[in-house]
Amino acid sequence: MHPHATPAITNDADIARGFLGAFRFSARALELVWSTSHALTIALGLLTLIAGLLPAGIAWVGAQIVDAVVAAAQTVRAGGATPLPAVLWLVALEGALVAAMAGAQRGISFCQSLLRAQLGQRVNEMILEKALTLDLAQFEDAEFYDKLTRARREASSRPLSLVNRTFGLAQNLIALVSYAALLVQFSPWAMAVLVLAGLPAFLAEARFSGDAFRLFRWRSPETRMQLYLETVLAREDHAKEVKLFGLGPLLLERYRDIFHRLYAADRSLTLRRDSWGLGLGLIGTLALYSAYAWIAVTTVIGRISLGQMTMYLMLFRQGQSAVSAILSSLGGMYEDNLYLSTLYDYLETPVATNSGSAVHGPEPSDGIRFEHVTFTYPGADTPALHDISLHIRPGQSLALVGRNGSGKTTLIKLLTRLYPPDSGRIVLDGRELGEWDEDTLRRRIGVIFQDFARYQMRVGENIGAGDVGHFEDAVRWRAASDKGMASAFIDALPAGFDTQLGKWFRDGRELSGGQWQKIALARAFMRAQADILVLDEPTAAMDAEAEANVFEHFRGLSTNRIVILISHRFSTVRMADQIIVIQDGRIIEHGSHAQLLAQAGHYAHLFALQARGYQ
Repeated sequence: MHPHATPAITNDADIARGFLGAFRFSARALELVWSTSHALTIALGLLTLIAGLLPAGIAWVGAQIVDAVVAAAQTVRAGGATPLPAVLWLVALEGALVAAMAGAQRGISFCQSLLRAQLGQRVNEMILEKALTLDLAQFEDAEFYDKLTRARREASSRPLSLVNRTFGLAQNLIALVSYAALLVQFSPWAMAVLVLAGLPAFLAEARFSGDAFRLFRWRSPETRMQLYLETVLAREDHAKEVKLFGLGPLLLERYRDIFHRLYAADRSLTLRRDSWGLGLGLIGTLALYSAYAWIAVTTVIGRISLGQMTMYLMLFRQGQSAVSAILSSLGGMYEDNLYLSTLYDYLETPVATNSGSAVHGPEPSDGIRFEHVTFTYPGADTPALHDISLHIRPGQSLALVGRNGSGKTTLIKLLTRLYPPDSGRIVLDGRELGEWDEDTLRRRIGVIFQDFARYQMRVGENIGAGDVGHFEDAVRWRAASDKGMASAFIDALPAGFDTQLGKWFRDGRELSGGQWQKIALARAFMRAQADILVLDEPTAAMDAEAEANVFEHFRGLSTNRIVILISHRFSTVRMADQIIVIQDGRIIEHGSHAQLLAQAGHYAHLFALQARGYQ
């Protein structure tokens, strides 16, 4: 579909089939609410039953009051004793029923408020828990991001809305049955008039609910773009470029354009929905006043008493409200079910199961092997890596050299099992990577990516993120920061390891790029048991001298460990035992620094170019 086109509207048969099928999530929503709080769900059910029965009782007592007053007036005019106690008792009874009704409605509101808080948290936790099980490929898929956006935007509030409507439906059905028991005494056709009068508006509402949902699904990508533009315009990490390049007005205009496109679709739907709703709603109003005339004529000819007339008028009014509420609840439940489909569509996203269970390999001295590994990113046409073979033993270091986009970081993603290879195999300690227990494997790897996370948390927590088992271990923070050469500047901060980083929260401090990279290095050293260290451009924000000092220090801490380094600085790369040159996803050169210089190939050419820059 073209991004600016409005979604196609299906025919009535499709709507009817969709309406019936959409309720498949109702039971699951009720089960979700029940599991969230048994006590509140039971209380809500009981209060709903009470609130459904009381209106008919109030109407019946009201009729008795009118007839008792008329009878009392006639008795007084005839010279008899005034039967006030009976009238007053009936008034007191109606007052008690009205108070009970108010109490039941207040109790329903109380239960719904508490359930709303608990259920909203529960559903958001489910969404986030699911996110933890997803593959990296799913997070890098635009269609999946649309699915996640839809789930987070609407579905977290829909389960309680569905349950509230369900209980409201039950309440109004109970009330309608009690009204019917009284109205049938007037005429068996009375209920038919009430129900049929509400159907046209209900059918129109159901149709437009489906249209609104299709519009919601259609515009997820544009909504996501609008949220992204908000982030760019209002976040401190984008503010410098936005101001310096004068991007603000341009991006704001794009933001406005998206709003106007979305608003035009909303306006069109709202106009059609409300116009049809008004026209068809008049049918209900006509039915109500026709019933009024019917009751009035029946009273005038003496077939019912004045009290019965009062009761039937009240029952017709309340009955019509109940029918409207029932049909509205059904339409709302249909709409809630449509939106819940986005939640369960997300929650039921298939995830790869971790079948590996090994915690040791048969040949610990063998290290890492890539054997004819090929990998293509989902949706891409050409492989990111093609026929990669390499071997690195414990105690050795490997440097990866190549242009941006040549496949260096992709190789690391395969090693850390963020992606599986399409063909070939990766072996660690003599055991294929897929056979390893995932947690065990990742505890053995300390990795810093070029785009490492800068958490808006305390300094110590930023370092502790490298090992969640010691996330708040201040002793380990210090040891790791010493190894990452970060302790000197951390000790100079106002609160040391307790200093808040970033500008999102109060008293937050911003660090330089080089300081952040030392924090990231320290984070890698949090995994004391890690025997594979991967550094992907970890010192790009440092000057050449600082980088050389870091790696000299790093080499001294890497005994008996496998070290894999990605860097564009040959002063650092030359320290590695092996150097691999990657171009367009293929290994084109492999050897030590001296060997590659002797070959006078691509590596030697790049080294000479960089060396001239320092002359």
